[in-house]
Amino acid sequence: MPESTIALIILAAAVLLFIWDRLPIAVIALLVPLALWATGVLDLGEAVAGFGDPTVLFIAALFVVSEALDASGVTAAAGGFAMRLGGTNPSRLMVTVMLMAALLTALITPNGSVAALTPVIVVIAIRAHRSPSELLMPAAFAAHSGSLLMLIGSPVTVVVADYAESTGAGRLGLFSTGLIGLVLTVATIGVVLLLGSRLVPQRSSGKVLRDLGAHGALLAEHYGLDEPQDKLMQRGRGTAEFIIPPRSRFIGDLVHHGMVTESGELVVAGMHHKGRDVAGPLTLSAGDSLLFRGSWQALANAADDPDIIAVDDPDAVRRQAVPLGRGAKRALSVLAAMIVLLATGVVPAAVAGLLAALAMILLRVITVEEAYAGVSWTTIILVGGMMSLSVGMTESGAAQLLAEGLVSVVGSAGPFALLAGLFVITAVLGQLISNMATALIVIPIGVSAAAQMNISAMPILVAIAVFAAAALLTPVATPANLMVQEAAGYRFNDYWKLGAPLLLLYGLAGIFLVPLLWPF
Repeated sequence: MPESTIALIILAAAVLLFIWDRLPIAVIALLVPLALWATGVLDLGEAVAGFGDPTVLFIAALFVVSEALDASGVTAAAGGFAMRLGGTNPSRLMVTVMLMAALLTALITPNGSVAALTPVIVVIAIRAHRSPSELLMPAAFAAHSGSLLMLIGSPVTVVVADYAESTGAGRLGLFSTGLIGLVLTVATIGVVLLLGSRLVPQRSSGKVLRDLGAHGALLAEHYGLDEPQDKLMQRGRGTAEFIIPPRSRFIGDLVHHGMVTESGELVVAGMHHKGRDVAGPLTLSAGDSLLFRGSWQALANAADDPDIIAVDDPDAVRRQAVPLGRGAKRALSVLAAMIVLLATGVVPAAVAGLLAALAMILLRVITVEEAYAGVSWTTIILVGGMMSLSVGMTESGAAQLLAEGLVSVVGSAGPFALLAGLFVITAVLGQLISNMATALIVIPIGVSAAAQMNISAMPILVAIAVFAAAALLTPVATPANLMVQEAAGYRFNDYWKLGAPLLLLYGLAGIFLVPLLWPF
């Protein structure tokens, strides 16, 4: 059996398994490179090379940067700003979130912006009493349209610009695709506002999500304290509630207000016995609750003590209740430096991401353990595993066979028919393998077809960039789609409902709008 046929069979099997939705996504992603190796389509090195690909390293680094921004309270501050800007009106809030995603993408690509904004959007959703799933998919899709606002918004547009210059088609400036990106961003926001309530799924990530932004005020009211929120929740010190569990070694101990704990790091700020405030000394029994005040590290250490139970994780409280907390300036400086490196292209994107991630650790914004915990390993495995399928499709000739076959059918019907054919092949492949790999497959074919038809290659190249950005129907189409899947609890079949009408808009823009700006 030809290797191209085998690769197509593995592709079809992977898609069916994703749609079936009975196996964990990471398991399917690991089965793909194993199948390509077992059938001889790729050797072992090629099959597992995706896990060391610069894109995978870049995504992992972005997760670390995102974790640092969250841990330092930057995301809480950004969420508060978005809430003030968007207000309580659902439509206004949706527009605010989508514009944030689109504009940030123009600077640091969809992967970078979605990684940075996902925790922000989760906080916004919690405070607005909405499911994060209502906001995350629209934000990710807005990031796709935002990738066309500037030339540096996506690796695909950079590659297209290189091809345009090398083939003599012309030169694309930094904002050359900006009008198309603007049209698609506005159209994406319009579709979400009009149809989002029916097309965007409401899912649960399986994690208990709470709004802890006003936790200090809640504790003050519950324990009858006169201190304001900003006194209870500060950058270096905070307040947390703990419960005495059965069989705790603290049962029978005598405590009182202002008492320093045995560690010498925490002070008793409040006491409850059977749900009521206790003013005087209290002999502890199971079920009593205590309010401790001290450094965030001391509160985190107390939460690890098996003889006392934290009602809310002090670290989670700190992240939401202390905007721009300790390390926030360092985190923002590192983020700004990373954006500059990505925008100027002084170093490869993976290097910029890794430098930023290392800086977050070396500057003690986060610990190594927090960095590990912040990485979505399911996403990393999925991207790395599916990259092998891109390689298999290319190496076996399967992708080339599909693309050339389609172009040969429609190429003789004229340039618009050629664009329509390129849209179909790019749209299909772009949902199953990476949109970057799809663009690299289709670009040479489009350039060759343009030469045969004696037309300019520029509209063909720009249209391919537009088509490749429309990777909206599956979570495996782009890392940005994958990043929001776990946070929102989306399923494989959730994406196409909103993605399909947007995909059509991208197709229309590429086929009809691009030739108006770059004539054949």
